[in-house]
Order: sequence, then structure tokens, then C-alpha cells
Amino acid sequence: MNSLLEKELSHKDKILKPDFSTRTGREFMAVYLYSKFKQILVYDKTHETPIFKHISNEFIPKFTKRLINNPEKRILIGISGESASGKTTICNTIKLATERLNMPVEILSADNYFKDISALINKHGSFDKLLASGYDVDSPDNFDMEQLYTDLLTLSQGTDVKIPQYLVNGTGIVIPKAIDKKAQKIIVVEGMATMYGKVADLFDIKLYIDIDPKIQEKWFLYRAVTSRNQNEENAKKQLEYVRNASKKYILPKKDNSDIILNGASSLDYFTEIIDYIYTITNNFSNEEQ
Repeated sequence: MNSLLEKELSHKDKILKPDFSTRTGREFMAVYLYSKFKQILVYDKTHETPIFKHISNEFIPKFTKRLINNPEKRILIGISGESASGKTTICNTIKLATERLNMPVEILSADNYFKDISALINKHGSFDKLLASGYDVDSPDNFDMEQLYTDLLTLSQGTDVKIPQYLVNGTGIVIPKAIDKKAQKIIVVEGMATMYGKVADLFDIKLYIDIDPKIQEKWFLYRAVTSRNQNEENAKKQLEYVRNASKKYILPKKDNSDIILNGASSLDYFTEIIDYIYTITNNFSNEEQ
């Protein structure tokens, strides 16, 4: 990717910046971005661990049409995948890269829209005992999908919102309207709930993070023990539950994604792609040659 980036920056003759207020300008930008995206895909195939595993045939025409016809709407990107596939890690990488580049990006987790289950946890004695009772925590019924839909629709229309906060400390407590989220030009949402119901239809780009089961197990157990105060035995039981829930709720939705990414690809390489996207969308001349 560095070779592509260096080539892009070395051009002395810059393309005149399109006038995005006109349809012609937006159409030119759509064609330009499509050509650059093809360059990324060709380069990616030569990488030691390619990040792009699949691109839907309908994605590019659909996305460019949206950019041309509805330019004021915020770009919503949904990131889904199994637990411990790397969704949050990739979002953290996006956050660091976009903050460094001063890109207008907001990131939120759909897991904050879990319904409050603190009363159920207290009744059973612990979160692990609640799971052992057969409670299906990952069911779409256990998310406040209406609130998630309303908040994302509001953000897409350019209005800031306050989203809930689900505490991942085993208490199952949800604090309503706890986190401020700004209606930036690009809004990235990660979590399994991005795939459910009418919420999925809000996204301009649906990304699915694919992961090898052995790597998933390693990441899941490490996170459970180091970050979520679980012992390894309980974590392994929860992993079994998570995988069964994935077969029911997540894997059937995989084919509906626009792009499937390799969760085990290098984060440094992913950062390079973000740098390249930033460069190709900002490397224009403001004056005619």
C-alpha cells in the first residue's frame, strides 16, 4: 500500500477538485473513487495477508448511486461478525487513524443497545448462571432495536444524539442517554445488532469481519480473562454459547454483507489503507492548471 500511496503523492499534476454541489462533480468523484478502489483490490491480492475476502457485485453501483443522489446524508458503515472476530479492534484502529488525519468520523457500539438485564442477573445470582439457565442473550429480542434504528436515522440526517451505555462488567446495567455521539460525515457502527431487522437497511456499507476459529478462541479467552473478570472455565463455556448463537443469528447474515474482511490481517496494513483513502479523497488541486 505504501507504494500506491507514494505514487499518489508523487503526482505533480493534480486533478482539479470536483464541485460536489453539482451532480456532474459528484458523478466524476464516483468514477474516480471506483477506479482507486479497484487499485486497492489489485494491490491487496499481492499482500502477504490480504484484507479483502469478498466484495458484493452490487456494492459499488449501489454506493456510488447513493453518493450521487443523496450527498447530504451521512455515510453509515456497519461492522458485524462473530464475537472476538476483531470488530472492536478494527474500530479502535479506525478511531486512531481518523483522529490523526482529522477525518470527520464517529464510532459507536451497537452492544450499548442491549436491554437492561440487571434484574435477571440478580435473580439468577450472576451473568454466567443466567446463561446456564438457557437465556439467549444474543437474540434480537434482547436489543432495543427501535432505539438503535431511531438514533442511527437521526445521526444519518445530521443531528447529534445521546446513546445508552451497557456496562460490560457482568451487572447487565444500562445507563440511558449516557454517551454523546456527533453526526459526523462518516458514522461507523460495530456489533451484531447492525445485521438485525430494518437497522441493516440503514447502512451504506455493510462490512463483515471473518476470522479463523482458532484465532477467535484465543482472542475470546484472552479478553474474557483480562478484561471481563471471568475465569477460563466460564469463558470456555461462554465461547461455546457464543458460537452456537453465531450459527443462529450471525453466520446466516454473512452473505448479506457488502464486503467481507479478514479479521486476522495486519492492523498496520489496515491503517495504510485508511491513509490511502484519505489521500485519494483529499489530493486535489484547487486551481486549474
